[in-house]
Amino acid sequence: MSENVNNSSHFIKYIVQEDLDEGTYEHVVTRFPPEPNGYLHIGHAKSIVLNFELADAFNGRTNLRFDDTNPLKEDQEFVDAIKQDIQWLGYEWDGLFYASNYFEEMYERAVLLIKKGLAYVEDLTQEEIRQYRGTLTEPGKESESRSRSVDENLALFEKMRKGEFANGEKVLRAKIDMSSPNINLRDPVIYRISHTEHHNTGDKWCIYPMYSYAHPLEDAIEGVTHSICTLEFEDQRPLYDWVVEHTEIEGTPKQIEFARLNLTNTVMSKRKLKQLVDEGYVDGWDDPRMPTLSGLRRRGFTADSIKTFCREIGVSKADNLVDVRMLEHFVREDLKLQSPRTMSVLKPLKVVITNYPEGEVEWLDAEINPENEAMGTRQIPFSREIYIEQSDFMENPPKKYFRLFPGNEVRLKHAYFIKCEEVIKDEEGNVIELRCTYDPETKSGSGFTGRKVKGTLHWVEATHAKEAEFRLYNSLIDDEKSGDDFLDAVNPESLDVVHGYVEPNMADVKGNEKFQFFRHGYFNVDPKDSHEDKLVFNRIVELKSSFKL
Repeated sequence: MSENVNNSSHFIKYIVQEDLDEGTYEHVVTRFPPEPNGYLHIGHAKSIVLNFELADAFNGRTNLRFDDTNPLKEDQEFVDAIKQDIQWLGYEWDGLFYASNYFEEMYERAVLLIKKGLAYVEDLTQEEIRQYRGTLTEPGKESESRSRSVDENLALFEKMRKGEFANGEKVLRAKIDMSSPNINLRDPVIYRISHTEHHNTGDKWCIYPMYSYAHPLEDAIEGVTHSICTLEFEDQRPLYDWVVEHTEIEGTPKQIEFARLNLTNTVMSKRKLKQLVDEGYVDGWDDPRMPTLSGLRRRGFTADSIKTFCREIGVSKADNLVDVRMLEHFVREDLKLQSPRTMSVLKPLKVVITNYPEGEVEWLDAEINPENEAMGTRQIPFSREIYIEQSDFMENPPKKYFRLFPGNEVRLKHAYFIKCEEVIKDEEGNVIELRCTYDPETKSGSGFTGRKVKGTLHWVEATHAKEAEFRLYNSLIDDEKSGDDFLDAVNPESLDVVHGYVEPNMADVKGNEKFQFFRHGYFNVDPKDSHEDKLVFNRIVELKSSFKL
């Protein structure tokens, strides 16, 4: 057995190794073939990792090919975004191709099918074709168009190309078997008319090949050896093989199917994701709540964490549902050693330390990452006025509440012990300020052991603090609320925006810098909305999860 196959290998790698050992193929060529009708999502990442790393394991090549056969739904914006996402993940394609570059050859192959009596121009409407196709238990019905002569079909197909028919007036169908138990073989449509400008070919064409006809030709033209796709295309495989055989094109790729990625509380359909964008449920394809790679990137997920996740979930034939918390686990693992620690207060409550000198500012040492000492230390200011979290104070606390309440003493992270002496309220009875005292003998790092406290609070010094917006994300989709319409499961509380403060060392942060905010989680500087005058942080994940590998 080759060194390319090991104990951690999946079944596709074994198949490829056998093909090489038996001499079926001399080298390996895979491809990632997205249709540019939307942005890539986490499910596409699984396919990207699989195709690129499979080829790498056998010193092969991976092509990026845009299956751009439907100009009604495709756009250059999506082409550019797909390229960016693949490169962000850290992969480089060996060849860049477009299905539209093969339109002329595909047309000639269709003409060949007509000449061989294996394709014909159909007059039926789309609805009539569907009705004639039959059911899983009943054979289809042949239309009158099926008996047209070769010459008549050639003439009509040429007129279709010249634009002499309106959209939907004619289609070209493969003549296979209207009684086949595989409905895909019941004379499928292989060309339709669409007077639509194409992002790559402009107005050169007004007829476009169907995906099921074009896709196997594209693989064969590019010399793809292993055509890796998801299970929903398994029933299409006999049609793909028929197209390659009867168009007499050289090279037959081996199609291998695997189970697509399904994640809890996550939409994995480009059509549904587009609906969320178009109907304003989210702020674009890169909204940090979206499972698109651009959305995950903006939220703060790292390329390495996504790739590790895709490798760990494995490749199989069996459909399964993966807990989204597994993806969150890997981003925590990736960030914990490389993310600077800092303090932020998301819902601030002012604290005045009455016995600290007015106008004095003290700079304290704090480690940047206690799990990675090589990252060094930072300086944080301390003075008479600070902010703590509103949730870290209760006027009438329950038992075993160890944070701040009247008469209680707590430690301020990296600083001193403070004790709550007085509570200030507004006219409506809301707590708006605390008056506390501090003990200068309890400075962090001084070795003080005179007494212990059970609570440690994070805080931000008030006069140097930087205002910030924090975007706290929850699942966009709630599986427990799913119904007939997937929109029923959209979570109205998927985003909570709060405003607070961060340490002054955050003043010059740049987009996509990542930090761990003490007790709050991992955050990413929003690359679109954050700037010098308005700091915006997206919460990537909370610090802890109940998920176990």
